[in-house]
Amino acid sequence: MISPLLPPLADLADEYGFLDSEDRYRLLIELGRKLELMPEALKTDATKVRGCSASVWVYPTKLGDGRLHFLADSNAAITKGIVALVLAAVQDRPAEEVAETDIEGKLEPFELTRELSSNRTQGLPNMIALVRDTARRFA
Repeated sequence: MISPLLPPLADLADEYGFLDSEDRYRLLIELGRKLELMPEALKTDATKVRGCSASVWVYPTKLGDGRLHFLADSNAAITKGIVALVLAAVQDRPAEEVAETDIEGKLEPFELTRELSSNRTQGLPNMIALVRDTARRFA
């Protein structure tokens, strides 16, 4: 069951492929706005993703049936959209599945390193590593 707030990644990739650069930025910003509200109390040093030029927080929870659900936020609109893309690949899936998901492969159609500045994407590997490491701990 994928979070109802985030569209399926395949649908996003299809739409993204038809857009020019400016509209791709808009799509990422809109996607970031679809993230669930992350309470300020969860935005701590422990939930902060290291290595991002913007501030990014990711907070995992394990649902009763073993699925992982992430809350996330960023103080930068496009970075928040990138976080939302990462979560769209894994949200509400079993921890074992998240740990084995090729998130980088699922994000390839978005060509983020080609579309966005290195400042905007430098923290992406750390976001992915945090999600994967969390999944391994919960699995």
